[in-house]
Amino acid sequence: MSSASIADTAGTADPAGTSKARRLGELREFLMSRRARVTPAEAGLPGGGGRRRTPGLRREEVAVLAGVGASWYQWLEQGRDISVSPQVLDSVARVLKLDGAERRHLYVLAGLNPPPPEVARDDRDMCEGLHRLIDTWMPYPAHIMDAYWNCVMYNDAAASVLGMRSETSENCLLTFFADSIYRARASSWERNAPQVVAMYRAACSDHPDDDGFAAVIAEAKATSPEFTELWERRDVKPGGQVTKEIEHPVVGTLFLESTQLKVPARPDLTIVLHTPLPHAEADTAAKLEWLASAEGRRETIRSVTG
Repeated sequence: MSSASIADTAGTADPAGTSKARRLGELREFLMSRRARVTPAEAGLPGGGGRRRTPGLRREEVAVLAGVGASWYQWLEQGRDISVSPQVLDSVARVLKLDGAERRHLYVLAGLNPPPPEVARDDRDMCEGLHRLIDTWMPYPAHIMDAYWNCVMYNDAAASVLGMRSETSENCLLTFFADSIYRARASSWERNAPQVVAMYRAACSDHPDDDGFAAVIAEAKATSPEFTELWERRDVKPGGQVTKEIEHPVVGTLFLESTQLKVPARPDLTIVLHTPLPHAEADTAAKLEWLASAEGRRETIRSVTG
């Protein structure tokens, strides 16, 4: 090999190797830090006498409690390039009392695909804050869906503009296809229907064996031949933005852009915010502001009651 070739080889970086070394180094530091915070008493072990050199569990104790070999766990914590399985990582996560986010982080550092996100116990009571969020979005429509697209909550603008109401189906997919009021108002219904179905298939794809999705799909097929035809296309599209044209019975045409947003702490929920689109003839923003006013509310009620 020529001197030039040797120089070229010596100067060539190894991005994959560097990245892997960095990841395994992070794995070592992460496991050591998590092990140090679990006391023997918390792990169900006797405290024992004398002073301990480590503030938390020893490596050997983690290995015994997780049901793995002491040498194997030592190699894992040292950041060695060894084979790991989800089952063994779950055992280690249990012993180290990792929460959902920490467990996913452990998977990533170990080089495995992480499990689906979970809702932490401390984050289950976020609904009041999310309700404040969509109420603050007034006078624009906003609502929140669960994983199956069941409507969890909506603001007043979503009721007056999109026709959301407690007596209708609580599932947004079923409402899209079966609610006569929404379909009468949605001038863009035929254009948006394929995208809506493709987005729902994408939502299902993360949970292929979930009976909840299967129940919604079965009801949609029984309710709407249009849904059945679109579902059989098997199109997939991640949740994003949908442009809507709404023909409101009081203020006329509205042009809106709905955007799906996720809160990492609540992966089971999706926030859907509607923003007025600039349109010279429609002036959607002004119409939405008027609908939210006292006069607009009275006129809307008068229109509904006849």
